[in-house]
This record gives sequence, structure tokens and C-alpha cells, in this order.
Amino acid sequence: MAVNGTAETLQVHRLPLSKYINALRWLPPLSAFDRFVVLAVFDSDSDSNSSAIEIHSLTRSNPSNLTLQSSWSSPSRISSLKVSQTLHKSLIAASTFSGSLHVLLAALVDASIESEVSVLEKTLHVGPISCIDVQENGSECVSVGEDGRVNLVSVGNSNLSHRRFFDSNGLVSYTAAKWASPMEFATGGLGFSLQWWDQRKAGGPASQFKGNWAHGTTSGIVHSIDIHPSRKHTCIAGGSSGTVFAWDLRWQQQPIVLSGVAAGEFQSHSLSESEIWEVQYDSYSSNIGNMSTSRVLPVMICSEDGILAVVEQGEEPIELLAEPCAINSFDIDRQNPSDVICSLEWEAIAILMRA
Repeated sequence: MAVNGTAETLQVHRLPLSKYINALRWLPPLSAFDRFVVLAVFDSDSDSNSSAIEIHSLTRSNPSNLTLQSSWSSPSRISSLKVSQTLHKSLIAASTFSGSLHVLLAALVDASIESEVSVLEKTLHVGPISCIDVQENGSECVSVGEDGRVNLVSVGNSNLSHRRFFDSNGLVSYTAAKWASPMEFATGGLGFSLQWWDQRKAGGPASQFKGNWAHGTTSGIVHSIDIHPSRKHTCIAGGSSGTVFAWDLRWQQQPIVLSGVAAGEFQSHSLSESEIWEVQYDSYSSNIGNMSTSRVLPVMICSEDGILAVVEQGEEPIELLAEPCAINSFDIDRQNPSDVICSLEWEAIAILMRA
């Protein structure tokens, strides 16, 4: 299957900024003409090392022109950023390295921030919050940390209520999380481990995958997880040593390696040997109707060695961008999957348009 958006049809716009970007996300738009980007920024040159969430507008006809719409100052550097959409508002959730969680509600019309509710630091986790994820309707958030805690936070109109769903007491560290359904979510952590949780089953994960591949030992960290809405039985993970793999709940004993570590019987095409910071299913590169349900759908990745690419099971990876610095995060526009935005370590963002 050919991947659209090759070098001949790819437009790249690089926008230098004055601050470091920890994470970024497309904000769900009110219409096809309104486009907003959420940036979690960190200013190391300021006296207070200030952090903030900024919402910028842009037009597809002139993507090099970002216009600041609104901003919110964060009490600490942001560790994870997610967005969702309620009936009348856009929801922005951010966790921090100091352990606090913040939920912002922005107006759909102009993306102005109208309200903010928080859970204070040291309430959910001991130390930083590694990752959060928000359900599609914005009603509940999951947070995980290297302290081994898994928390569920319910988002109300004027407050956040939270409960400790699991605590490993430090025996397991969690670094990534992703909702699969209103009752199920996945987490990832050290040793390329993955866990599948079901709120209807208390006491621990419903299923677990440990990275002991080909009867050897596998050390590494899962940095990012994604789950396709139409194939919730398959979890994609990206982590250390350029590793991208799928865990299929129907066949749980071995991973499906797409890139990176290849041991014993596992063979894969490798594009990067450094950390894979983020993975997302790439619907623009998928032709779901012609693909077998046993085949992993195409996945976009970004890496510490500056690669943004699409990887597919059994195929050579398609490199979309190669930068002289790390690409720390990216996001695919759900309304326009041909458009991708990514953050560069050298205080810049890049906007890619695949025609």
C-alpha cells in the first residue's frame, strides 16, 4: 500500500518560536475555517522558568502565520497535554512535573480560556505525573506516574473529583496511558511492559504484557501508547531504541514489532535507534476497507534523533521529516488527517500538509 504525502506532495512550514515546546495538540475546531493549536511552552530564559499553555489560531491558506488567542500560566513545567471536546466547550488537560493536574475550558468560537479547575500537587502522585489521557467526551481523565499510582479524575462543571484506582507502591512504574473505551484503558512502563485495565475488574490489570522477547531480556521504556477507535483490541506502543510494537489482546504472548528492536524470530524495518517519543495511528495513510483485521494499521512516530515518519507492518518506513534536533511531540489533525503539527527541540514547530 502506498503512503500518501511523499516528498513530491508534502508541504512543510517551519515556525521559530521564542520558547521551548513541551507538547502540542490540535484543538477540535468549531468549523472547517477555524483552526487552533494548543502549545505547552517553557521559557528557560525567564527568571522564574515560566510555563504556560498558549492557544494559537492559524489558517490553512497561510499556516506560517500563528496568532496568539489566549494563554494560561502554569505553576510548573507541563509533563503531558491532552485535548477533548464537550458539548459546548473545548477541554484542555495538562499535568505538571510538580504533580498537579489542570483542566481548562475554552470557548468553541474563539478558543478563549473561560475557566480552570485543578488538583494540587502531591495529591495524585508522589513526584511528577508521567502521562494523562482524557476520554473523548471529556468526562474522565486517567493519570499515571513512576510512583506506580493509577488515578481516575472525573471532570465536573466546577471541580475535579479523583480516586486512586491502583497503587503498586512503587513496584511498577507507569510512563504512558491511553483510553480504549469508557471503561477500559491501557498503560505502559519500564521493560516495554503494557497493562490493560478494566474499571469493572478491581485489584489489578485485566491483562498484562511483559517485554521478555524471544526468551531474552528486554530493557526499555514505553513513552507513548495509541489505540485505534475501530480496533480497540490492538495497542500500539513506542519507546526506547527506536522500538515501535503492537500488542494484540487476541494473541497476547508476543509483540508485533514494526520498527526498532529485532530479536530472534522478530524482524522489522528500523528507521531510528533513539527514543520514540510519540506514536499515533495515521488514518491518512490507511485504507481500512482493504486491510486485513490481522494487519496493524499504519502508525506515525517522532523520535529523539529528529525523525517524523510513518511505519507499517512488513513495509519500509516512509520518512516525512528529518531534523537536526529532536522532534519531541506531534499531533495529527482529526478533521484534516493530511495535516500534522510537530514540535522541534530547537524552539520551533513544523506544520506538514500532505496533498
